[in-house]
Amino acid sequence: MISNDEITAAIPHALLRADVPGLGPRSEGKVRDIYVQGDRRILITTDRVSAFDRVLGAIPFKGQVLNQLAAWWFEQVGDIVANHVIDVPDPNVTIAHEADALPVEVIVRGYITGVTSTSLWTLYNAGVERPYGLDLPPGLRKNDPLPEPVITPTTKATGGAHDERLTSVEVVERGLVEPVLWQEIQQAALAVFRRGQQIARRAGLILVDTKYEFGLIDGRPALIDEIHTPDSSRYWVADSYDAAHGSDQEPQNFDKEFLRLWFVDQGYRGDGPPPAMPPEFIAQVAARYIAAYERLTGREFVPGAQPASERIARALASWG
Repeated sequence: MISNDEITAAIPHALLRADVPGLGPRSEGKVRDIYVQGDRRILITTDRVSAFDRVLGAIPFKGQVLNQLAAWWFEQVGDIVANHVIDVPDPNVTIAHEADALPVEVIVRGYITGVTSTSLWTLYNAGVERPYGLDLPPGLRKNDPLPEPVITPTTKATGGAHDERLTSVEVVERGLVEPVLWQEIQQAALAVFRRGQQIARRAGLILVDTKYEFGLIDGRPALIDEIHTPDSSRYWVADSYDAAHGSDQEPQNFDKEFLRLWFVDQGYRGDGPPPAMPPEFIAQVAARYIAAYERLTGREFVPGAQPASERIARALASWG
């Protein structure tokens, strides 16, 4: 792994905005900048940090980790379902097929956990009958593994509003996804999740739950966005889960929750200006992202050269 000194030296150069000459119109998501060229999308993953539905700062190398890790995961599950990736010409860049995104986010859960008002554990513990339309066995404790992974769909995020509780029946009844297509997507999502759990376990991690986005490419379903990264998935350290399960302790997070909890500890929950992250904490978070990449892929993380925007422009100029 690269050293803390190298991470600290990179903090001032974190990629906050991808202004690449010649790419045309640009749109900005929370953590990536998107350019559209014909039937392809240029996805440039930045180092921006999002939590509480806001951008809170930047972590160096985070964009490179997310971009390369998602591309690696797409390779691992390519035999299960198609995806939108055409090429990854730069550590921060994915060239992807244009896709018609479906209006449903597919949340797959392998454990009953969470603290928000819409989390599966909160609803189950409050005695909600059949949360998300699911038949769950009695006697589950917080953080217990579920007998089988389950899907708890929500409407696709729009302005931060993506916690609408849906059942699989409602997805079809409301016309969000056609019945046959929804069945195919559910089967693919569960298969991808199980593959992810197997790979994570081999890396000493537990894939707890995750979010998948699907779109249609030439009328067929395909995974889009990113998958199984520390931003899109919840991971626990397996050894810490084994030690904590059945007690009042929480397993060690190996995902973005580590970052979010720091802001909560500072008294921040999304209102007003966020507290500035000190360099030592930024380096700690960056090291966690890099460690997640290295543990899951078995590869050494090699950062791309700076300055990022010039590097990206050169990579795209030489592509295809």
